[in-house]
Amino acid sequence: MPLNPTPTLFPLRRCVAACALALLAMPAFAQELSDLDPGEDPATVEPANPKTGGKLLLTAGVTQVEGAAGGGLTPWATIGGYGERGQIGANAFYTRVDVDDYGLESYGAMVGFHDRVELSVSRQVFDTQDVGAALGLGQGFEISQDTLGVKVKLFGDAILEQDRWLPQVALGVQRKRNDRGALVRAIGAKDDSGTDVYLSATKLYLDKSLLLNATVRFTEANQFGILGFGGDRNDGRSAQFEGSVAYLLDRRFAIGAEYRTKPDNLNIADEDDAWDVFAAWTPNRHVSLTVAYVDLGNIVIRDRQRGVYASLQVGF
Repeated sequence: MPLNPTPTLFPLRRCVAACALALLAMPAFAQELSDLDPGEDPATVEPANPKTGGKLLLTAGVTQVEGAAGGGLTPWATIGGYGERGQIGANAFYTRVDVDDYGLESYGAMVGFHDRVELSVSRQVFDTQDVGAALGLGQGFEISQDTLGVKVKLFGDAILEQDRWLPQVALGVQRKRNDRGALVRAIGAKDDSGTDVYLSATKLYLDKSLLLNATVRFTEANQFGILGFGGDRNDGRSAQFEGSVAYLLDRRFAIGAEYRTKPDNLNIADEDDAWDVFAAWTPNRHVSLTVAYVDLGNIVIRDRQRGVYASLQVGF
């Protein structure tokens, strides 16, 4: 039986593009004085009671592949956007990953409220390229997944509480739905939708220019959910570890690495852990660019899937 064609992505892409343009058009409230050009009048830039943009550069993180604030692979306990308590922040993002035999696009938006709650929506599009033809699915066969996310800060402050060892801790939920139910069940998955629950702890040591993050994720997702949820080898959620370390070279540039374990649920192929090394550049509070070398391990019939990750984020 022929599989349904991939639903058109143009409406969501236009929506994300419109969000990005709107975010870029927002006035640069609460711009740090050190960001101003010489001779610029601070009174014309920073209002008395800014509603956005209170955090230091880079401390809001970038956008993780499933739409949460954090690194590229792993969510952090930080809330997306540059809003502090009493402020609102928001981001739109586009990410492209190209490894040896596959491609992945992810795009979406998030809003952070009062540095306490984060809401996100994103779509992941997996391109099988030549492997699709080899499997009889067709050249460039695509699998799409929609992800809705919620993150709530429970306690701590990763930035302000420098005199305490306690990290910032947040609880997050990501609800995922895959558009290829017949296909993922045919390869052994139990379902085309699932829910990840994660707990993240993040601490920034300003005197050492060092950020550390650890996340425990309870998930049954195969390849982030691209190959469905649960399987004929293992079913049900398992606890997986995700970690990040970032070093701030200066207030606009950071380098680091991430590691993410993944469940091994399908008999069709072993699923390897994923890792990356990255560099992130943030010229101001409205734009950030992240590039990385990423290793996703084995994906279905192709081993050692390594390549380049690039992500653009705009917001306030």
